[in-house]
Amino acid sequence: MILEGLRGVCLALPGVEERVNHGMPTFGIVGRRAFANLHEHQADGRPTIWFKAAPGVQDELVEQEPDRFFVPPYLGPRGWVGLRLDVDLDWDEVAGVVEEAWRLTAPKRLIAELDG
Repeated sequence: MILEGLRGVCLALPGVEERVNHGMPTFGIVGRRAFANLHEHQADGRPTIWFKAAPGVQDELVEQEPDRFFVPPYLGPRGWVGLRLDVDLDWDEVAGVVEEAWRLTAPKRLIAELDG
């Protein structure tokens, strides 16, 4: 169910493809880097999404809501943020963070297409 929801949010954006990276469903712009992936939290197996974030967003989210947001291993030093999907799951919020992550990766022509 969670993968289907995340897939629907990500694939609704222009130019997105789903691929498997290190065994995880990963979403990126065709021919470009990923902007989000579904992950099991390493400490306890809970489902999480890791997403690319603008500078400063990681610190802000983790500080404001540490029960939901965290700094993921490996990608955390690059500013990515983890969101626990088993705590107050809100698909509108997921769609919002995914779109922001997509905008950080997408070329201007795809952003213009989305903004219509």
